[in-house]
Amino acid sequence: QVELVESGGGLVQAGDSLRLSCAASRLTVSNWAMGWFRRPPGKDHEFVAGISWNGDLTAYKDSVKDRFYISRDNAKNTVYLQMNSLNAEDTAVYYCARGSDYNKRVLRQWNYWGQGTQVTVSV
Repeated sequence: QVELVESGGGLVQAGDSLRLSCAASRLTVSNWAMGWFRRPPGKDHEFVAGISWNGDLTAYKDSVKDRFYISRDNAKNTVYLQMNSLNAEDTAVYYCARGSDYNKRVLRQWNYWGQGTQVTVSV
């Protein structure tokens, strides 16, 4: 069974940075698009960022552009999300996902996703 494990979340202050990691086990992600979603408290899942299989193409939610950066290391079977200038609206559980299209904006359009990691931003 595919397993995606997110890590790197935590409690930070507004303006801080965090880097999330997503490690895949029992499968390779090198031939697949990867993405990050988040679920803020009391809200539905929302697309955050996506990256093509070779890293050439990326897509971002408007509110995180120029603050968040998605990257991947196929040799390590790992995807990252660098989050800068965090604010309270970024508080959510963050999930990584594997799929066929890096720009799909709905989580159920992706094949697999992990259990998530909590990010809490205090003001």
